[in-house]
Amino acid sequence: MARKTEERREELRQTLITLTEVQIRAAGVESLRARDLAKQAGCSVGAIYNVFDDLTGLAMAANIRTFQELAATIEVGLAQCGDTPTERLIAMSHAYLRFAQENEYAWRALFDIDIADGATAPDWYSAALAQLFGVIADPVQELFPNYSGEQVQLLTRALFSSVHGIVLLGLERATAGVPQEQISEMIAMVLKLISPRN
Repeated sequence: MARKTEERREELRQTLITLTEVQIRAAGVESLRARDLAKQAGCSVGAIYNVFDDLTGLAMAANIRTFQELAATIEVGLAQCGDTPTERLIAMSHAYLRFAQENEYAWRALFDIDIADGATAPDWYSAALAQLFGVIADPVQELFPNYSGEQVQLLTRALFSSVHGIVLLGLERATAGVPQEQISEMIAMVLKLISPRN
């Protein structure tokens, strides 16, 4: 009996994650409503909170699938580029841009999670983000072989923040933003400028 109860709970969990993923992709993370999800899942609102602590936890669970899809997109980009560290960084950044353009709501949801003041993301969520940074860190370490591990991590996050900011402003079409047709070019320019001359 306990096994069947756990199986039903896991089935509901996966159903809710899928429904949440679909909703986020359609209208963004801010559109999530427990009542709507419960109706679609055929369960009570209370049942959702028996599986997840809150809608933030549910959104994070859906975001793991987005991280996996983003990682796969980046791998494809890497498979189609040159071998130098700079070429790999540019290829990853262009893949990141394409993913954001093609999956804007899901991409935004990776960073628009509403975490309570003083709280931190769960370890499993931080690990997914760390995995993304790890892929970026490899070519950074090659470009700066004399940097310590801490310096490499700091520069990796700085580069990611720079690329993310260019993509975000470009997609928002902000007044002081980046023309969409020049986003890729700007990203490549920034990454080439930080690369040491060999």
